[in-house]
Amino acid sequence: MRKFCFLHYFMVYFNNGKGDCMTAITIFGHRNPDTDSVCSAISLSYLKNALGLKTKARVLGHINKESKFVLKHFGVKEPEYLNNVKIQLKNVSYSKGLLVRETDSIKEVMDYLLEKKMTAVPVINEYKRLVSLITLKEIAMLFVNTSKDTLNTSYDKLLKALNGKAILKYHEEFNGKLLAGSYQSQTFMENVKLSPSDILIVGDRHKVIECGLKSKISLIVLTNGYELSSDLLSLAKENKVSVVSSPLDTYNTCNAIALSNYVKTILLNQNPSVVYENDYLTDFLDNAHKQGFSNYPVLNKKGECLGLIKVTETGKYEKMPIILVDHNQLDQSVPGIEEAEIVEIIDHHNLGTIGTKVPINFRSMPVGCTCTIIYNLYLENHVEIPKNIAGLMLSAILSDTLILKSPTTTELDKDAATKLAQIADEDISKYGYDMLKAGSSIEKMSVEDVIYQDFKSYNVGTMNLGISQVITMDFDSISKNINTYVKKLDEIAKGEYGAVALFITDVIKNGSYVLFNTESQKLMENSFDQKLEEGTFIKDLVSRKKQMLPRIMDTLEKQV
Repeated sequence: MRKFCFLHYFMVYFNNGKGDCMTAITIFGHRNPDTDSVCSAISLSYLKNALGLKTKARVLGHINKESKFVLKHFGVKEPEYLNNVKIQLKNVSYSKGLLVRETDSIKEVMDYLLEKKMTAVPVINEYKRLVSLITLKEIAMLFVNTSKDTLNTSYDKLLKALNGKAILKYHEEFNGKLLAGSYQSQTFMENVKLSPSDILIVGDRHKVIECGLKSKISLIVLTNGYELSSDLLSLAKENKVSVVSSPLDTYNTCNAIALSNYVKTILLNQNPSVVYENDYLTDFLDNAHKQGFSNYPVLNKKGECLGLIKVTETGKYEKMPIILVDHNQLDQSVPGIEEAEIVEIIDHHNLGTIGTKVPINFRSMPVGCTCTIIYNLYLENHVEIPKNIAGLMLSAILSDTLILKSPTTTELDKDAATKLAQIADEDISKYGYDMLKAGSSIEKMSVEDVIYQDFKSYNVGTMNLGISQVITMDFDSISKNINTYVKKLDEIAKGEYGAVALFITDVIKNGSYVLFNTESQKLMENSFDQKLEEGTFIKDLVSRKKQMLPRIMDTLEKQV
């Protein structure tokens, strides 16, 4: 069984290019997480990791007092919050690493774009910060329309652009005016004033070269493969003038030198539209449609540029692999779930609305708690259960079955609880009561917080049904504010629900007080076969899954 489980994951997720061995699977329960939801995610994550997978447990909301008590009691850290599983740009197969530096030459940038078959590329500085976005079209237009009378580059990049020969090197970089020594020697010496930053392009004109060397200019570029005579070479060394020999004629040497300039010398778009790697793909596509651009530099949260994304290359992406526990309803799950890849579901509720495009492991059992199923997975895979994990699973079972008193309780739940209590070294009755008591206090909680503490939505035909269940031994504090609770239930119902009910379950009394939105009174009375007022106590009514929900749904279906 252990081999089957591992191979299933490997085939479903890691094969066929859908993922890699470093991609972590995220495990989580439903929104408004209860103890079973929290503990199931943690316990299953531990099991999967023990079987060789990489997983992480998460929660979809703030955990309640009971769950906090459990985690603290067994020394387990609270899982991090997961707000959605939407596809982010970091999951898209965009052109990561497509970058040039501002000190790359124009020729290097052109060659790079042609090699990558791209029309644009982000330009970054030495700190990986975005400087500009440059396109082939901009380079071509600037090269044609811009004056080529200056040079700002390095010796090595100049040499590379010319495919030239190094003669003398006294300068790492050049930043000066370009001069072509095409005049007669006498005319040049009489009319051209040279400065130390100048760069002279010249052929076999001895006097012009000598004039440049004596003026101690920064660089002489010799055309047509010409090389200095011994006396000129000595003069160049004496005056520390750098010299390069170009195999090209004067015209082509001038063009090649212009291409050797740092690309930062021709940047136009200093403030391009950017996106961030954590942006959502759907948001990016919407914004790109509005802006009308095709190319966007991608930045990380540090502001470093990571590459370029094109609107046309957003079709390939890696979905987040997820495992659902304790739910299989879309409206109870994480936002963006349709963009994720569900690889497994483990649940003990009725089948919901979540569907998948490929077969997955779906483990559903009619037991009182998801952790009962997970406990049996530990047994099937022969994985030893640590004390703290045993405590978490025990807590979930006792919570969901109301210390094994709920009608949802099965023999499997009782057996699992007994074995887990032994491992965790806990007394079921005492620990269960302490746990429920710790989580049942509603002191300092707002009416809205009480209602939404464990609120679930269901769809029955065309109607949405909302059922909240609160386990507390302090109904008195609620009874003092019944009108406020009913008003809030009415507000919730007007928003999107046909009926909303709040059941306040008292484990000691083994029953529940019921509150409901005003317009659903008849529905509630028909569902529980008795006259009901706000706050009526119904004996033996403790299970939302097996008692509250089925009765209300039956009544609604009869009305259709």
